[in-house]
Amino acid sequence: MGKPPKKKNLADKVRKTKTSTEIKNNPFEVKINRKKFDILGRKSKHDVGLPGVSRSKAINKRKETLLKEYKTKDKANKFIDRRFGEYDTKMDPEEKILQRFSMERQRTQDKKNMYNLNEEEELTHYGQSLSEMEKLNDMVDSDDDADEKGMLSAELTASHFGGGGLLRRKTQGEKDNGGNQRAKSRQELIEELILKSKQEKRERQNQKEESQVLTEKLDQDWKSIQGLLAHKNAPKADRHEEEDKPKLDEYDMMVRELGFEMKAQPSEKMKTPEEVAREERERLQKLEADRLRRMMGDAVGDCTKTQAHMSADDINDGFILDGDDKPTLAYQDGKWNINEEGAKIEGDDEEGGEGESGEEESDEEEEGSDEDSHSDLDSEQESAGGEEEEEEEEKDEAPATKSQLSEEERKAQAEAAKAELPYTFKAPESYSDLKGLLQGHPADHQCIILARTQKCNHPSLAVGNKLKLQKLFGFLLEYVGELASRSPPELSTIDKMIPQLYGLCQLFPEAASKAMQTTLVDSAHSMEEVLEVKGRAAFPQLDMLIYLKITALLFPTSDFRHPVTTPALLYISQALTKCPVMSLEDVTSGLVLCCLAVEYISFSKRFFPELINFLLGVLHLAVKDKTSTGYSVVPPFRQKGKVSDLLVLSDPESSQTWSKKTLPLSATQTLTLTTDLDTDHYRLSAVATCLDLLKRCSSLYRELASYSHIFKPITTLLSKHLPIKTYPAALQDLHGEILAAISGSLMSRPLLVFEKKKPIPLKLFTPKIVEVLDYGKKRGNTKEEREKERLNHKYKKEFKGALREIRKDTRFLAREKLNEVMGRDAERKRKVKELFGSLATQEGEWKALKRRKNSRH
Repeated sequence: MGKPPKKKNLADKVRKTKTSTEIKNNPFEVKINRKKFDILGRKSKHDVGLPGVSRSKAINKRKETLLKEYKTKDKANKFIDRRFGEYDTKMDPEEKILQRFSMERQRTQDKKNMYNLNEEEELTHYGQSLSEMEKLNDMVDSDDDADEKGMLSAELTASHFGGGGLLRRKTQGEKDNGGNQRAKSRQELIEELILKSKQEKRERQNQKEESQVLTEKLDQDWKSIQGLLAHKNAPKADRHEEEDKPKLDEYDMMVRELGFEMKAQPSEKMKTPEEVAREERERLQKLEADRLRRMMGDAVGDCTKTQAHMSADDINDGFILDGDDKPTLAYQDGKWNINEEGAKIEGDDEEGGEGESGEEESDEEEEGSDEDSHSDLDSEQESAGGEEEEEEEEKDEAPATKSQLSEEERKAQAEAAKAELPYTFKAPESYSDLKGLLQGHPADHQCIILARTQKCNHPSLAVGNKLKLQKLFGFLLEYVGELASRSPPELSTIDKMIPQLYGLCQLFPEAASKAMQTTLVDSAHSMEEVLEVKGRAAFPQLDMLIYLKITALLFPTSDFRHPVTTPALLYISQALTKCPVMSLEDVTSGLVLCCLAVEYISFSKRFFPELINFLLGVLHLAVKDKTSTGYSVVPPFRQKGKVSDLLVLSDPESSQTWSKKTLPLSATQTLTLTTDLDTDHYRLSAVATCLDLLKRCSSLYRELASYSHIFKPITTLLSKHLPIKTYPAALQDLHGEILAAISGSLMSRPLLVFEKKKPIPLKLFTPKIVEVLDYGKKRGNTKEEREKERLNHKYKKEFKGALREIRKDTRFLAREKLNEVMGRDAERKRKVKELFGSLATQEGEWKALKRRKNSRH
């Protein structure tokens, strides 16, 4: 039999049933860190509490500081309530109001207010109140004594600063009614002072006038004898003295020039883009209203001339005597002759002298001009002005000629206004709207229309303009593709559209990148679908080639990874690898893609193996003997066959009449070569383009360690198999430059090898004996060494503490992030569960409804 189970002790049961509240209330569990004395300005680190209290305090502190910073990390604004006592529950509302009032009064009080005297006290001077002394009937104007500032008479000084003693003194010679001497009153003294001051002022004015008259007379006398004292007529002694004067050196002359140099003047305030856009729209609206007025046959000058407003304070001092355009009145041959035509003609000339030269000018001239004076009608106005003189002479003979002529002028102005482009345009809502807006206009007019559309619909002018212009970039990109797809393609128009695309891309980079990315992705997907079905695909059309060129112009190509240029580069590599070369049009398209690839990698110098492979294949098409090449050709090229001889010359003598030309972009769609000579010339142009690209690639990849392996097959083809002797001299020179550049780089490029490391020695069993001269803790001998050791120890201690706190903060943030993720997952699971439940309920109801319908039938 086994031992009976051991009975549990009563103490064990009590210990197990002991609650946490009892542990908290146990005074023997409280930890107290005592400190000997308090130090002012030092924070206390001694905590009192149960075990684990410091950890909970640290967690609470992190929740109040670190967690709040983490939650408000990506927020842009924060509202902090700094009102006094707002969250203090111990203060009554009355106490809060009183305390806030007292703090506001203290803030308004300034230090200088302590010197202010009390307003209730009455200030006196020699027993007289200052407030009564200031009540003077007539004050002396101190500005009258401008010539003698600081000079005060004795009477004035005694009356104002003597405490009124002068007023109490009795003057001699003045007696009262009883024969006794009496003192003058204050009013009498002030009048005497005023008379004296006026008299002195009058005397000073007379002296000043006399001195001015004498000065003018002296100046006139000096001018009369100044001609006699010229340098030429001066005696030899005086001339010698003038010549003996030292001449100024360069430094003194420079100092004098700097002294007389014009100082910098303040410039006008720079306008914000919103103000510039608003002013530009107002200018265009004004020009459009002017054009519509001329179309309707109204005179422009009658509407623009308005009477200027004159205020009540205007003294009309801004008149110009020379600018008086009133009609002159004359008497000739017994009749009054009013010369109005001359003034009218001059006004027409002044109005038509400045302005735009026509609608065919660029939009830059349109921005620089402030007002449109319609110079395209100058000739008509000049002719009308010249005929008005004849009308004056033939007034009696043909009175209806003037009205008939003005009617013809209005018709001509209306026709000219109809022929002009409108100045304001609405943003197109669809591609068909943009096409209808631009169709039928030349390239210059199309650029002007797009520029005016952007100015009239600037994003800062209205809320929805930003979205409209973002759509305009996509519509304009589609329009460029349509221009490239036409036969023949309108490349000049596309070239003028690119600045408009660039401007929209700078305004809305995200929308432009999405539109271009969508175009590239769609084309790449269509190529992949064709490859899956047929196993090969045709080269991209001219519109896609232009899109790739525009991508390189609008977006950076030197980034390691970019959302637009990286897909474009992958699309180029896919086309150079998967599209077989079957005709000269395919060769042209491939060379255009190679040019784009070189442009994409010119800054980053990224290695592009598809480019080197395609250039090798193009040169292989010009090799005549393909039996033993010594190099291999990979797809999309073939080693042998009819297609592999596309660039072989039919007549070697055709190279004598060849001249170097660039390959036209239109040759990617259709290529019309009537004779064999034209075909050979085109083949030589293709080989020349390939050699130029190869030269640029050799300079780009010169820094690569695997340089020799990359260009080894190309070197073999160029030196042994390419029929360079039958080519023109220009191609032979280019061939020699490429071989020299490649061979010179092969010698200076070592191969990559692993770094040599010192071998690790085997472990020995012989112990390593280290002599210890000083046992125990080493201490410094001097005071500086001991202080340095203490600081080093303190630094290590603080460093370890900082690391420990950083680790704790990191763990705390990791826990909070995990809790957030788990909370989001739980919420998502709950919503998914509710969604599936609602779907199951709907499915059940639908099945029940279906069963009811079946039972009815």
